[in-house]
Amino acid sequence: MKRTASVLIVLLAILVSSLHAAAQGEVINVSHELGEVQVVRNPQTVVVFDYGLLDILDSFGVEVTGVVKASLPAYLDKYRSDSYVDVGTLFEPNLERIFELQPDLILISARQAAVLAELNRIAPTVYLTIDPQDYWGSFSHNLRLLGEVFQRSDLVEKELAELKASMDSISRQAAELGAKALVLMANDGALSVYGPGSRFGIIHKELGFAAADSHIEVVDHGQSVSFEYLVRVNPDIIFVIDRAATVGGSVSAQQVMDNPLVRLLNAYQNDNIYYLTSQVWYTASGGLMGTKIMLGDVQAVFE
Repeated sequence: MKRTASVLIVLLAILVSSLHAAAQGEVINVSHELGEVQVVRNPQTVVVFDYGLLDILDSFGVEVTGVVKASLPAYLDKYRSDSYVDVGTLFEPNLERIFELQPDLILISARQAAVLAELNRIAPTVYLTIDPQDYWGSFSHNLRLLGEVFQRSDLVEKELAELKASMDSISRQAAELGAKALVLMANDGALSVYGPGSRFGIIHKELGFAAADSHIEVVDHGQSVSFEYLVRVNPDIIFVIDRAATVGGSVSAQQVMDNPLVRLLNAYQNDNIYYLTSQVWYTASGGLMGTKIMLGDVQAVFE
């Protein structure tokens, strides 16, 4: 009897082990905007080219192998360590180095779209990006997809619920405030503005701030403007992104805004010029922690 029980226990252990191994090797179909690939669930060797996606995996507690180290935001600074392989730049992947890693999965976004086919020859490559017309929709889609791949769906739904509540709260407060806002980028002395539908359109659509100028041209690098334009539009609130602080430059946004014409603006006179966490807004939007940082930046208006 004892021998029979022992055999059953051994057989059960083998079965459980086999099921676990099968789960580890489970392959799922992943559809994305530029195609469809088969991905092993819980891939072990992952290369990430987008800081927002890296942020998500970091929040999941997933270890990655290869990253782009060139413009890492400060809150992801741990990935500068030699423990992680530098796989090129945001626009030029080091294909040989990536091939040597033999990754199970490569994650890319818009900056790497042109090399998707080449990366796909090395490993299953998934393209995930943020739609400027629908930040929340694309962000939550990306989070849920990665949650499925890495089996973090419960965490994803909890985080999404909390973030949605924060966004709705900001939107309600913005509507009550009734102020007109302008998103301004300072780029080593030059000025450009972004409106609804732009890469920073979350401020207007999801976060509910009325646009100081509803006719801003929607282009990747913003509509170039002068200080005279600012006087003419005269926004109540200005959100400033310092591109030079992210990619390098000699003139800070604060220096650019130290201008006699700026001092004429409602935003200046009412102390409503807010300097956003530029590295996040410019290079890491769409991340889980990054989105929390973005919401914190905007919440400062009401504090």
